[in-house]
Amino acid sequence: MPFNRISGMALSGLVLLSSSALAAETPQKQTSPDPNQLVQRMCDYLKSLDRFSFRAEITDDQVYAGGKKLQYAFETETFVQRPDKLRVNAEGDLINKQFFLNGKTLTLYDPADKVYATTEVPADIEGALENADQKLRFRVALADLASPKLCEHFSKGQRHALYVGSSKVRGVTTDHLAFDRNDIQFQLWIETGKKPVPLKIVINQKNLPASPQWTAILRDWNTAPQLKPDLFTFTTPAGVHLIKFAPSSPPTPAPTEPAAQPAKAGGKP
Repeated sequence: MPFNRISGMALSGLVLLSSSALAAETPQKQTSPDPNQLVQRMCDYLKSLDRFSFRAEITDDQVYAGGKKLQYAFETETFVQRPDKLRVNAEGDLINKQFFLNGKTLTLYDPADKVYATTEVPADIEGALENADQKLRFRVALADLASPKLCEHFSKGQRHALYVGSSKVRGVTTDHLAFDRNDIQFQLWIETGKKPVPLKIVINQKNLPASPQWTAILRDWNTAPQLKPDLFTFTTPAGVHLIKFAPSSPPTPAPTEPAAQPAKAGGKP
Protein backbone atom coordinates (compact mmCIF):
# COMPACT_ATOMS: atom_id res chain seq x y z
CA MET A 1 0.00 0.00 0.00
CA PRO A 2 1.79 3.23 -1.11
CA PHE A 3 1.92 6.22 1.18
CA ASN A 4 0.34 8.35 -1.54
CA ARG A 5 -2.99 7.03 -0.29
CA ILE A 6 -2.79 9.72 2.40
CA SER A 7 -4.18 12.23 -0.07
CA GLY A 8 -5.91 10.00 -2.51
CA MET A 9 -3.36 11.40 -4.96
CA ALA A 10 0.35 11.08 -5.74
CA LEU A 11 3.09 12.85 -3.69
CA SER A 12 5.97 15.21 -4.87
CA GLY A 13 9.75 16.49 -4.74
CA LEU A 14 11.97 19.42 -3.72
CA VAL A 15 11.38 21.75 -6.66
CA LEU A 16 9.60 24.44 -4.61
CA LEU A 17 12.37 24.93 -2.06
CA SER A 18 14.08 28.29 -2.28
CA SER A 19 17.67 28.52 -3.47
CA SER A 20 18.70 29.84 -0.07
CA ALA A 21 17.30 26.75 1.63
CA LEU A 22 19.21 24.50 -0.76
CA ALA A 23 22.38 26.47 -0.31
CA ALA A 24 22.11 26.15 3.46
CA GLU A 25 21.66 22.39 3.34
CA THR A 26 25.35 21.40 3.26
CA PRO A 27 26.57 23.40 6.29
CA GLN A 28 23.51 22.33 8.28
CA LYS A 29 24.15 18.61 7.87
CA GLN A 30 26.11 18.37 11.11
CA THR A 31 23.66 20.35 13.25
CA SER A 32 20.15 20.01 11.80
CA PRO A 33 17.76 17.36 13.13
CA ASP A 34 17.41 14.23 11.02
CA PRO A 35 14.09 14.58 9.14
CA ASN A 36 13.57 10.82 9.01
CA GLN A 37 14.00 10.57 12.78
CA LEU A 38 11.41 13.31 13.27
CA VAL A 39 8.97 11.45 11.02
CA GLN A 40 9.64 8.21 12.91
CA ARG A 41 8.90 10.01 16.18
CA MET A 42 5.60 11.23 14.72
CA CYS A 43 4.72 7.72 13.52
CA ASP A 44 5.58 6.17 16.88
CA TYR A 45 3.49 8.76 18.70
CA LEU A 46 0.42 8.23 16.52
CA LYS A 47 0.84 4.47 16.77
CA SER A 48 0.94 4.72 20.58
CA LEU A 49 -2.53 6.30 20.69
CA ASP A 50 -5.40 3.85 21.00
CA ARG A 51 -7.78 6.55 19.77
CA PHE A 52 -7.60 10.06 18.37
CA SER A 53 -9.49 12.57 16.24
CA PHE A 54 -8.69 15.65 14.17
CA ARG A 55 -10.12 18.00 11.58
CA ALA A 56 -8.52 19.08 8.31
CA GLU A 57 -8.98 21.86 5.78
CA ILE A 58 -7.91 20.62 2.35
CA THR A 59 -7.38 22.35 -0.99
CA ASP A 60 -6.94 20.37 -4.20
CA ASP A 61 -5.81 21.62 -7.62
CA GLN A 62 -7.66 20.34 -10.69
CA VAL A 63 -5.94 20.88 -14.05
CA TYR A 64 -7.93 21.64 -17.21
CA ALA A 65 -7.54 23.11 -20.73
CA GLY A 66 -3.82 23.36 -21.41
CA GLY A 67 -2.45 23.51 -17.89
CA LYS A 68 -4.85 25.94 -16.28
CA LYS A 69 -5.66 25.14 -12.66
CA LEU A 70 -8.76 25.39 -10.52
CA GLN A 71 -8.57 25.00 -6.75
CA TYR A 72 -11.35 23.24 -4.88
CA ALA A 73 -11.70 22.88 -1.11
CA PHE A 74 -13.20 20.44 1.34
CA GLU A 75 -13.05 19.74 5.06
CA THR A 76 -12.77 16.45 6.88
CA GLU A 77 -13.24 15.16 10.40
CA THR A 78 -11.54 11.90 11.27
CA PHE A 79 -12.07 9.54 14.22
CA VAL A 80 -9.78 6.59 14.94
CA GLN A 81 -10.15 3.77 17.44
CA ARG A 82 -7.54 1.03 17.18
CA PRO A 83 -7.25 -1.62 16.00
CA ASP A 84 -10.18 -1.71 13.60
CA LYS A 85 -12.42 1.39 13.67
CA LEU A 86 -12.26 4.49 11.50
CA ARG A 87 -14.76 7.22 10.56
CA VAL A 88 -14.17 10.05 8.09
CA ASN A 89 -16.68 12.73 7.15
CA ALA A 90 -15.77 14.87 4.12
CA GLU A 91 -17.70 17.78 2.65
CA GLY A 92 -16.79 20.56 0.27
CA ASP A 93 -16.95 21.88 -3.28
CA LEU A 94 -16.93 18.49 -5.03
CA ILE A 95 -17.22 16.04 -2.15
CA ASN A 96 -19.95 14.97 0.24
CA LYS A 97 -19.12 11.53 1.61
CA GLN A 98 -18.98 9.62 4.89
CA PHE A 99 -16.69 6.63 5.40
CA PHE A 100 -17.33 3.98 8.09
CA LEU A 101 -15.09 1.12 9.21
CA ASN A 102 -16.32 -0.92 12.20
CA GLY A 103 -14.03 -3.95 12.25
CA LYS A 104 -16.31 -6.01 10.02
CA THR A 105 -17.54 -3.87 7.17
CA LEU A 106 -16.50 -0.83 5.20
CA THR A 107 -19.29 1.55 4.16
CA LEU A 108 -19.24 4.62 1.92
CA TYR A 109 -22.28 6.91 2.16
CA ASP A 110 -23.27 9.75 -0.15
CA PRO A 111 -25.86 11.94 1.65
CA ALA A 112 -26.46 14.15 -1.40
CA ASP A 113 -27.36 11.27 -3.72
CA LYS A 114 -28.95 9.25 -0.90
CA VAL A 115 -27.01 6.06 -1.66
CA TYR A 116 -24.48 3.90 0.15
CA ALA A 117 -22.31 0.87 -0.59
CA THR A 118 -20.91 -1.62 1.88
CA THR A 119 -18.62 -4.64 1.85
CA GLU A 120 -16.82 -6.97 4.22
CA VAL A 121 -13.14 -6.17 4.75
CA PRO A 122 -10.20 -7.44 6.85
CA ALA A 123 -10.69 -6.76 10.55
CA ASP A 124 -7.96 -4.13 10.91
CA ILE A 125 -7.44 -0.58 9.67
CA GLU A 126 -4.42 -1.37 7.51
CA GLY A 127 -6.08 -4.34 5.82
CA ALA A 128 -9.32 -2.44 5.24
CA LEU A 129 -7.56 0.54 3.66
CA GLU A 130 -5.53 -1.78 1.47
CA ASN A 131 -8.76 -3.47 0.39
CA ALA A 132 -10.36 -0.14 -0.48
CA ASP A 133 -7.30 0.92 -2.47
CA GLN A 134 -6.63 -2.29 -4.38
CA LYS A 135 -10.08 -3.81 -4.89
CA LEU A 136 -12.52 -0.93 -4.67
CA ARG A 137 -10.28 1.72 -6.27
CA PHE A 138 -10.84 4.53 -3.82
CA ARG A 139 -8.70 6.18 -1.21
CA VAL A 140 -9.60 8.10 1.93
CA ALA A 141 -7.80 11.39 2.50
CA LEU A 142 -5.41 11.33 5.50
CA ALA A 143 -6.58 7.85 6.54
CA ASP A 144 -3.00 6.56 6.46
CA LEU A 145 -2.38 8.52 9.67
CA ALA A 146 -4.31 5.70 11.37
CA SER A 147 -2.19 2.96 9.80
CA PRO A 148 0.32 1.12 12.01
CA LYS A 149 2.56 1.00 8.90
CA LEU A 150 2.53 4.75 8.37
CA CYS A 151 6.33 5.18 8.34
CA GLU A 152 6.79 2.16 6.08
CA HIS A 153 4.48 3.71 3.50
CA PHE A 154 6.03 7.13 3.96
CA SER A 155 9.64 6.05 3.32
CA LYS A 156 8.92 3.89 0.26
CA GLY A 157 10.63 5.34 -2.80
CA GLN A 158 12.21 8.22 -0.90
CA ARG A 159 15.26 9.70 -2.65
CA HIS A 160 16.09 12.68 -0.48
CA ALA A 161 15.09 14.24 2.83
CA LEU A 162 15.67 17.77 4.08
CA TYR A 163 15.18 19.54 7.41
CA VAL A 164 14.00 22.97 6.24
CA GLY A 165 13.82 24.60 9.66
CA SER A 166 11.56 25.73 12.46
CA SER A 167 8.25 27.18 11.31
CA LYS A 168 4.81 28.06 12.65
CA VAL A 169 1.44 26.75 11.52
CA ARG A 170 -1.35 28.96 12.83
CA GLY A 171 0.84 30.08 15.69
CA VAL A 172 2.09 26.61 16.69
CA THR A 173 5.82 25.89 16.43
CA THR A 174 6.63 23.05 14.05
CA ASP A 175 9.53 21.31 12.31
CA HIS A 176 9.28 21.85 8.56
CA LEU A 177 10.49 18.87 6.51
CA ALA A 178 10.70 18.14 2.78
CA PHE A 179 11.06 14.83 0.93
CA ASP A 180 11.76 13.93 -2.68
CA ARG A 181 10.54 10.95 -4.67
CA ASN A 182 10.61 10.23 -8.40
CA ASP A 183 7.08 11.48 -8.97
CA ILE A 184 6.34 13.80 -6.09
CA GLN A 185 7.40 16.45 -3.63
CA PHE A 186 6.10 16.04 -0.09
CA GLN A 187 6.39 18.66 2.65
CA LEU A 188 5.40 18.05 6.24
CA TRP A 189 5.09 20.29 9.30
CA ILE A 190 5.20 18.37 12.62
CA GLU A 191 4.34 20.01 15.93
CA THR A 192 7.41 20.51 18.11
CA GLY A 193 7.36 19.15 21.66
CA LYS A 194 5.66 16.27 23.42
CA LYS A 195 2.82 15.97 20.92
CA PRO A 196 4.45 15.44 17.51
CA VAL A 197 1.33 15.44 15.33
CA PRO A 198 1.26 16.64 11.72
CA LEU A 199 -0.20 20.14 11.36
CA LYS A 200 0.33 20.74 7.65
CA ILE A 201 0.95 18.61 4.55
CA VAL A 202 1.74 19.85 1.04
CA ILE A 203 1.97 17.50 -1.94
CA ASN A 204 3.14 18.48 -5.42
CA GLN A 205 2.76 16.08 -8.33
CA LYS A 206 5.82 17.32 -10.16
CA ASN A 207 5.52 14.98 -13.16
CA LEU A 208 1.91 15.82 -14.01
CA PRO A 209 0.96 18.76 -16.25
CA ALA A 210 0.95 22.04 -14.31
CA SER A 211 2.23 20.24 -11.17
CA PRO A 212 -1.08 20.22 -9.26
CA GLN A 213 -0.83 20.75 -5.52
CA TRP A 214 -2.74 19.23 -2.59
CA THR A 215 -2.61 20.97 0.80
CA ALA A 216 -4.03 19.96 4.18
CA ILE A 217 -4.08 22.01 7.38
CA LEU A 218 -4.75 19.70 10.34
CA ARG A 219 -6.26 21.09 13.54
CA ASP A 220 -8.32 20.28 16.65
CA TRP A 221 -6.25 17.22 17.50
CA ASN A 222 -7.74 15.21 20.38
CA THR A 223 -5.58 12.35 21.61
CA ALA A 224 -8.12 11.04 24.13
CA PRO A 225 -11.60 11.58 22.64
CA GLN A 226 -14.73 9.96 24.03
CA LEU A 227 -16.00 7.94 21.05
CA LYS A 228 -19.37 6.21 21.09
CA PRO A 229 -19.45 2.70 19.55
CA ASP A 230 -22.20 3.60 17.08
CA LEU A 231 -19.99 6.35 15.61
CA PHE A 232 -18.29 3.75 13.40
CA THR A 233 -21.36 1.83 12.20
CA PHE A 234 -23.56 3.15 9.42
CA THR A 235 -27.31 3.23 10.12
CA THR A 236 -29.37 3.60 6.97
CA PRO A 237 -31.48 6.78 6.99
CA ALA A 238 -34.98 6.73 5.52
CA GLY A 239 -35.02 7.07 1.75
CA VAL A 240 -31.38 6.00 1.30
CA HIS A 241 -30.68 3.13 -1.12
CA LEU A 242 -28.02 0.43 -1.21
CA ILE A 243 -25.85 0.22 -4.34
CA LYS A 244 -22.79 -1.84 -5.25
CA PHE A 245 -19.18 -0.70 -5.31
CA ALA A 246 -17.88 -0.49 -8.85
CA PRO A 247 -14.72 -2.63 -9.24
CA SER A 248 -12.92 0.36 -10.71
CA SER A 249 -13.73 3.85 -11.86
CA PRO A 250 -12.17 5.58 -14.89
CA PRO A 251 -10.79 9.05 -14.23
CA THR A 252 -13.22 11.90 -14.73
CA PRO A 253 -12.31 13.93 -17.87
CA ALA A 254 -10.98 17.40 -17.10
CA PRO A 255 -13.41 20.21 -18.01
CA THR A 256 -12.56 22.16 -21.16
CA GLU A 257 -13.69 25.40 -19.54
CA PRO A 258 -14.42 26.23 -15.88
CA ALA A 259 -18.06 26.30 -14.91
CA ALA A 260 -19.49 29.47 -13.40
CA GLN A 261 -20.09 27.49 -10.21
CA PRO A 262 -18.72 23.98 -9.56
CA ALA A 263 -21.47 21.38 -9.73
CA LYS A 264 -21.72 18.93 -6.86
CA ALA A 265 -20.14 15.69 -7.98
CA GLY A 266 -19.10 12.36 -6.57
CA GLY A 267 -15.67 12.21 -5.03
CA LYS A 268 -13.49 10.41 -2.56
CA PRO A 269 -13.17 11.46 1.06
